[in-house]
Amino acid sequence: MNQDEYFSVSAGLTINVELLPPNEQLPDEIAFSHEIPPLFRVASECTGLEDGIEQSLQKLTKEDSKPLLDYLTAQNSKINLLLSYVLSQQDNPAHRHLTETFGASQLTFYSNSAFPVGSNARVKLFLDKPSAAVYCYAKVTGSAAKGNKFEITLKYNRLQEDDRDLLIRAALYFQQKLLRQRAQQRTDTQ
Repeated sequence: MNQDEYFSVSAGLTINVELLPPNEQLPDEIAFSHEIPPLFRVASECTGLEDGIEQSLQKLTKEDSKPLLDYLTAQNSKINLLLSYVLSQQDNPAHRHLTETFGASQLTFYSNSAFPVGSNARVKLFLDKPSAAVYCYAKVTGSAAKGNKFEITLKYNRLQEDDRDLLIRAALYFQQKLLRQRAQQRTDTQ
């Protein structure tokens, strides 16, 4: 699948964007893989484990296993809360921004200053659903003045496939949330 085929959603994710100095090269795939902070790897693995368990639990009948499902859901919520807190410690306020849109191929956000088009940036994305964080690199493909701010577009150029899957799931979560809100609004107006 071509990266341009992924859709983006309008949602505010906390991100850290650190422009690379002009003389710093983008790491190759192997160096990038080794550079990913351990906490980001753990978060990705926890999310993968959670998805596998959820599929297994769906096979259980609701009546026979309701107490077990309730207990496991509570434990999962505790772990996700703790994981979110630990991941938030990786958020650097000096590089913090909020996305306007994001997807599995690119993101946009507003900045007080322009970013040089063609430059590379180290990016951290902090996801709520699923509780995870993504470490990647991206190229600045747009930097347009919008009033007193600049709309910056970044296209990922170093991103692990598991993390791309996380971004797809997060975008789908926001899309489903929006669809539920619209359905509720239609129900309320009838």
